[in-house]
Amino acid sequence: MTLFAVACAGLFPLLHLGRPIYFYWLLPYQDTMGLWPQFRSPLVWDVFAVTTYATVSLVYWYVGLLPDLATMRDRSSSSWGRRAYGFLSLGWRGDGRHWAHHRKLYLILAGLATPLVVSVHSIVGLDFAVAILPGWHSTIFPPYFVGGAIFSGFAMVLTLVIPLRILFRLQGLITLRHLELMAMVVLATGWVVTYGYFSEFFTAWWSGDEFERFVNANRALGPYAPCFWAMMVCNVLVPQLFWSRRLRRSPPVLFAAALAVNLGMWLERFVIVVTSLHRDYLPSSWGMYIPTFWDWSTFIGTIGLFLALLFLFVRLLPAISMSEMRELVAQPRIPK
Repeated sequence: MTLFAVACAGLFPLLHLGRPIYFYWLLPYQDTMGLWPQFRSPLVWDVFAVTTYATVSLVYWYVGLLPDLATMRDRSSSSWGRRAYGFLSLGWRGDGRHWAHHRKLYLILAGLATPLVVSVHSIVGLDFAVAILPGWHSTIFPPYFVGGAIFSGFAMVLTLVIPLRILFRLQGLITLRHLELMAMVVLATGWVVTYGYFSEFFTAWWSGDEFERFVNANRALGPYAPCFWAMMVCNVLVPQLFWSRRLRRSPPVLFAAALAVNLGMWLERFVIVVTSLHRDYLPSSWGMYIPTFWDWSTFIGTIGLFLALLFLFVRLLPAISMSEMRELVAQPRIPK
């Protein structure tokens, strides 16, 4: 899911350049004119964030797939499949030396990926925080975006897992216990996001900055107030359903709540970007933003790209690690 989301996210900095054919100007290399990118530009930060995130996630995902790719190589009934999966499995034979190196590498990559999540989403928050625009110039954004990323990420996992669990009859592998634990993480990180919302309002009030106060009042009472309050309902109130164990273990409720959280996080980005831009310091530059046909087309197109990559993955590669399932089956049962 991370890889497919990064593939979609990488399109937007290119489109925002205005001249996507010159995307390589953002890369740090010594060109013929002796020019380097402007490292104080958030666009360059996005390039580093997206490429680092994609690289580490791809390597981590691929290393975890090696035993399963070898299994698919051995079980493939076509010569094309045996060649393709054999090439991708890197000569995996499953001996003790392979497993020892695999476990060490997997642990190292997990250790690298954990701070990577914090750093990448902090950079996304700094993209806003370095601007002097009221509503963006806030130091709460980096940790707030990290919490929001985990919050929306687990909600997206629930959105994808619950239908796939039913369609492919994976109830024995993805149990209600797994869904309940994900719901508890959504509840916990939802409180982090809620703290970020109220911290933002408190900071604007405590600072005495009339521009910051206006932006927050405009979000709640201005022309985009329905978007703001819908965001608050989806991100603050809906996760509170998960205090109930019965609701945490109900797939329909989990799926509906996960969809609401995804909608709320999309509305959050809309509120942050639009309500800070449509009324800034100069009333002469005030205006209303209404998404055009091409705005919606670009957004819906990224959803289509994400789903296409997801379906290809489910069709061609194991969606659940076969090697890990074998380990669980092979474990001796402890008598109660």
